[in-house]
Amino acid sequence: MKTAVLAALVGSAAAFAPASSDVFFPINFTHQSGRTATGLAAEKSAAIPFLPNPENCEGYVGNVGFDPLGVSNYFPTDYLREAELKHGRMCQLAWLGYVAVDMGMRVPGYPEAMSGATSATVHDAAVEYGALGNIFVWIAIAEMTSWIGVSQMLQGSGRKPGDFGFGKKFLDGKTEAQIERLELQEITHCRLAMMAFSGVVTQSVLYDTSFPYF
Repeated sequence: MKTAVLAALVGSAAAFAPASSDVFFPINFTHQSGRTATGLAAEKSAAIPFLPNPENCEGYVGNVGFDPLGVSNYFPTDYLREAELKHGRMCQLAWLGYVAVDMGMRVPGYPEAMSGATSATVHDAAVEYGALGNIFVWIAIAEMTSWIGVSQMLQGSGRKPGDFGFGKKFLDGKTEAQIERLELQEITHCRLAMMAFSGVVTQSVLYDTSFPYF
């Protein structure tokens, strides 16, 4: 009787087991002899040593193997690099603009109704004034225009991620090594700017104060 009950339990558990262990584990644990060797031989990420190195990121300037969620396994890496550069460039401008406004700087023709707003409170002031819709239209135009180049890149045009032809005159006469160094500097500043902008927004809201936000 006990044997029959045990067999029934094992059968029930087997019904809920995955069809293959490879669904959850990249290493095949069913072969005991190669388990350790396979695990040790797998190349690890430089940024996160306990995770595998994201192979799809190889060859990109600034790659340090940081892809903990494995996003590069599901989306084209050119598209991901395009997004990284785009957001990084935006955050460099955004950090500068955020701080400039909180230091009292205003562009000529700035609406009087919004002049007293800080960077943290300008959203509500822009909504009340009716400027946010106008801003949205201009951003939408920029997005639609830039997508033409991105779409062509994804179809194999040979365009490099983030290349809109701006400032390329500064690259004339430079070697490949010098150009790669400039690209590394840009992607490094982009990553720093994304962290910096997140930090400055958080700090200004938490402390409810102007620059330097503490």
